[in-house]
Amino acid sequence: MSNSAREHQNRLIHETSPYLLQHARNPVDWHPWGPEALERATREAKPIFLSIGYSACHWCHVMERESFENQTVAARMNALFVNIKVDREERPDLDDIYMRAVQALTGSGGWPMSVFLTPTLEPFYGGTYFPPTRMYGRASFSDVLESVARAWVQDRESVERSAKKLVEHIQRESTMEFSGAVDPGVLDAGYTMLAQNFDGSWGGFGGAPKFPHATDLRVVLRHWLRTRDPQALEMAKLTLDRMKNGGIYDQLGGGFHRYSTDERWLIPHFEKMLYDNALLVPTYLEGFLATRDAEYARIARECCEWVLREMTTNEGAFASAQDADSEGEEGKFFVWTPSELARELGAKHGAWAAAWYGVTDEGNFEHGTSALWRNASAAEVAAGLHVDVAELENAMTHARRKLLDVRGARIAPATDDKVLVSWNGLMISALARAHQVLGEPRFLAAARRAAEFVLTTMRRPDGSLFATARGTRAHLNAYLDDYAFYSQALLDLYESDFDPRWIREALALADIVTQRFEDAEKGAFFTTASDHERLIARLKSPQDGALPSGNGVHVLNLLRLAELTGRRDLAAQAERALVGLGGLLNRFPAGLGQMLLAVDFLSAGPREIVLAGAPGARELDDMLALVRGRFLPQKVVAIVGANADRKQMPLLEGREPPSSGARAWVCRNWTCRQPVDSAAALSAELD
Repeated sequence: MSNSAREHQNRLIHETSPYLLQHARNPVDWHPWGPEALERATREAKPIFLSIGYSACHWCHVMERESFENQTVAARMNALFVNIKVDREERPDLDDIYMRAVQALTGSGGWPMSVFLTPTLEPFYGGTYFPPTRMYGRASFSDVLESVARAWVQDRESVERSAKKLVEHIQRESTMEFSGAVDPGVLDAGYTMLAQNFDGSWGGFGGAPKFPHATDLRVVLRHWLRTRDPQALEMAKLTLDRMKNGGIYDQLGGGFHRYSTDERWLIPHFEKMLYDNALLVPTYLEGFLATRDAEYARIARECCEWVLREMTTNEGAFASAQDADSEGEEGKFFVWTPSELARELGAKHGAWAAAWYGVTDEGNFEHGTSALWRNASAAEVAAGLHVDVAELENAMTHARRKLLDVRGARIAPATDDKVLVSWNGLMISALARAHQVLGEPRFLAAARRAAEFVLTTMRRPDGSLFATARGTRAHLNAYLDDYAFYSQALLDLYESDFDPRWIREALALADIVTQRFEDAEKGAFFTTASDHERLIARLKSPQDGALPSGNGVHVLNLLRLAELTGRRDLAAQAERALVGLGGLLNRFPAGLGQMLLAVDFLSAGPREIVLAGAPGARELDDMLALVRGRFLPQKVVAIVGANADRKQMPLLEGREPPSSGARAWVCRNWTCRQPVDSAAALSAELD
């Protein structure tokens, strides 16, 4: 970057997003999305260049270095366009709309997303990464700028006409009729589709690049629970095993990278996203409950420990992501060579570690380096080295700690420390559930602290939420995902510490979703609120993407709340949403995995488990541990404690603790069987 570029400062300097701040000293006259930029485009009759990306995006950094820091390119951008930079994680509404446009224009999408709009925000040309010179079969970015600007000046009528057609296409998609009664066979159909796309050699779904698909794995585990089909359990186990042993998992520090560039889970795209780990923790916990494989519990614990160690902000919330790049190279922080291992561990243990982690002289990544993975069992590695297995495992436990310390002295990738309510909600849920299964009080404490941050710093006076914050500065309207994922977190917190406050807050947020997001005519929920900025389309986005759909999460929230509070109106609202999307769900069940989790919960006839114990009763702890130690996802759990709110939760009415010991009630549809007074008897009831 030249000295003049370093000294330059554009309008992004006042933003909170680390991604936008990365571009605040580009010579490009960037605007954040907002009235100033949009009014300027109208006033000057200029097209808008909209660039959407995120801080951990490798090719976003590349395009910045090649084009946005280039004085000549920036001068052309400034002369010809009103330039707007958007963080897709802060504005998923814009990302969703304009990604659909790019996909319609080019047949594919990705980031950085580069879209050209009319001053009325209608897209007419777009793509993803454009190189500085013609390469990879792509036009150069400078050529694209000149071509688009020329079309705008010389053939504006045609440009505007094609833009309107594209907007009509997006709007048609947003107003399509999705309703229909949910087919009773939709759960089996969804599983069958997933099984057809399953990689029987390496696990996961589809080929390279391969993503974790955490929600789909949870669908598969529920299919096994419902049918006891051994193939379903083997699918889940193979995938969980391959992922935890692959390079996609940080073998030293814990936590999953975003995806694998190959089908073997070996070479990841090295960025680490909060949401991926927040989704994979419950998946591995459920794998542990289904199989009792302690390795799955270890992975869930290590992911949580990584979040507590590296992703917790000073305020106690959770940062969004860690970059793929350090020192300008992707993956440099994470990869090793045999000589580095030998230098740090000594010749013998260095050679052992190279065999243990698949580090070779030629390397499996770039420049002769290797991503660490475990493609051979401890016994196989020990046999190849002619050493005792126990001795090898002990040495590798010490080696792992040493290598993590050594890696800590390297220049680490940058952390995007903005706080998103939606992703924090997912992580709060993950930590709460990890506390329930693993019994780790630090996880619950961290979850509570993050939840308090949202309620105190990211809530407006009317009770609605902001979407994002950095430090204590919160802004932007919250989206459906924010309300849905955070409400799920509140429910998981209640089932962790049984504080009725969490239920009160979840009910209050459910009311806001009803008032501002529900499609009262067709059912289900829009992704933006009724008082949100008016854009070219208002979408529902019921399909899962990298995140589970807010519609699917909120439907399950409503069903859980209905079970806990007895409010049948909430269950009716959930069923209206299911019918509102039923036609789509019946046609593409594998694309709506989160909605399938809600259907599974409803169709199973969820159990309401109520526990009550005398003060300090060990029997109560035993009962709670029993419930938490079972793979029983179609349930809610409540405890009759000193602060129990029987008015809010009539399920607790008349459920009094015995004078000693503990008592449990197992109910369905708010009708309870005879209470039991021992963990053994409760186990029989659950059977």
